[in-house]
Amino acid sequence: MSMTTDATATTGANPGTPGATPGTSHTSHTPSTPGTPGKIIAVHLNYPSRAAQRGRTPAQPSYFLKPASSLAATGGTIERPAGTELLAFEGEIALVIGEPARHVSPADGWRHVASVTAANDFGLYDLRAADKGSNVRNKGGDGFTPLGPELIPASVAGEDGWRVRTWVNGSLVQEDTSDTLLFPFGRLVADLSQHLTLETGDVILTGTPAGSSVVVPGDIVEVEVDAPDAAGAPSTGRLVTTVTQGEVPFGDFGSKPAIDDAQRIEAWGSEAEHAAAVAAGLASPLDAPGGLDTPTPQAPSTARPASPLTDELRTAIAGVAVATLSVALRKRGYHDVFIEGVHANHSGDRMVGIAKTLRFVPFRPDLFAAHGGGYNAQKLAFDTVAPGEVLVVEARGERGTGTVGDVLALRAQVRGAAGIVTDGGVRDFEAVAGFEIPVFSQGPHPSVLGRRHVPWEVDVTIACGGAAVQPGDVIVGDGDGVIVIPPQLLAEVVAEAVAQEAEDAWVAQQVAGGASVDGLFPMNAAWRARYDAERAETERAEAGRADAAGRADAAATASTDSVESTR
Repeated sequence: MSMTTDATATTGANPGTPGATPGTSHTSHTPSTPGTPGKIIAVHLNYPSRAAQRGRTPAQPSYFLKPASSLAATGGTIERPAGTELLAFEGEIALVIGEPARHVSPADGWRHVASVTAANDFGLYDLRAADKGSNVRNKGGDGFTPLGPELIPASVAGEDGWRVRTWVNGSLVQEDTSDTLLFPFGRLVADLSQHLTLETGDVILTGTPAGSSVVVPGDIVEVEVDAPDAAGAPSTGRLVTTVTQGEVPFGDFGSKPAIDDAQRIEAWGSEAEHAAAVAAGLASPLDAPGGLDTPTPQAPSTARPASPLTDELRTAIAGVAVATLSVALRKRGYHDVFIEGVHANHSGDRMVGIAKTLRFVPFRPDLFAAHGGGYNAQKLAFDTVAPGEVLVVEARGERGTGTVGDVLALRAQVRGAAGIVTDGGVRDFEAVAGFEIPVFSQGPHPSVLGRRHVPWEVDVTIACGGAAVQPGDVIVGDGDGVIVIPPQLLAEVVAEAVAQEAEDAWVAQQVAGGASVDGLFPMNAAWRARYDAERAETERAEAGRADAAGRADAAATASTDSVESTR
């Protein structure tokens, strides 16, 4: 995006031409990026969804100014200053003024908009109190107003034909349309034009819908505006910003960060969403002092410890039954590692993965009010499960409600989860059974989670079906049920189980040939000697075949080299 101001080009632009770009001369194509605007005016509250979240609905629009130095282009970064924690995104539809507007009517206001683009009105709630409504410091920092990447001519759709969407780390978190606005675009232009001249190139940020929340270093925020019902469904493309961590502290010569519980709750969107963030280690709790003396919450590390479940072990486990694994674990004193009472929703399902855990506590109205709504621990778990992980849910064996439904199961599948295990029920059971992801549960139940449970925390030690499960444990499931393998035992347990499977297959072969099970199952000394002899012979034969294949490959390579050398 151009960040320079060309006064000559600005005055030379044709502001009445739809799609004319402020800060550049008019050409035969629609330019993709605006120049530096003279004014950036932002609206406080404009979407009913956001007003409901805030608990207040304004009768008239209100505004604040953002400096041009806060502009940033797509692909840039925004720095969360040292000693702060409440940096929040706000995806918005931005209007770029074409023909100057002064004392225009609401009916005519939209005609003065040349282009529409995407914006992200970042704000730092840690400095909100210091600004006392001016928003100079909490919304005026460098990079706090990403804009772009493409302009859409306003003429392609009416003022009620636009949509804004925001994603954080690939997950859709905001979506709303301009036909729901408290104050339509034309009214905003008219109202502002009563007080000042809106000049060519000025930008109006038109408010954010519900879903705005806090982001942390490492997060990637994307905003897109489009006209989905217009011809060709034109889009701005995604406006991408990556959050980084600042290192320079604020000096004593100005206001320092200061937060309270009200700021925490408003920044995160609700008390429930803040509570989920605290549980995930992303936010300081209510009543914490905040400010520079408080450790800055960090995002969970994206670097995961090396998985004990190597490709070689995964391949080996594929041929081993849960029943056989349980025998090997019992020999080592692990008797309570079977998750009781759960069954797969598909016949023949097999599941292998690393445990990610989610814990529910019994329903209580005050606890559900604080933890059950919004982006709670349940949604967080399904939104962060990694490829190859099995999400294991502690529901205390309570069958009287669903603990996962079709939307969350689909989310886990899309994220590449290896499976889901819950010692509770599954809602939307037939729909979930239509997905590929294996789901082990106590069966169907139509009730919602809140009938019996409160989503509480993720990535902690839990009890599921009478078995203790820790994040990082290896989970294996088949038609017999689900077993938990401590990672430090995995290699030896699998090796023993593979050997046992080979023995069992040999025994079955003898029984199929007419042998009695007496002395054979389990094997006595005579049968053991016969098995060992046949096994040794088989291994020698396999080794001989491998050696012969190796010699053949070597001979073929030598022949090829000889031919090549004669060319």
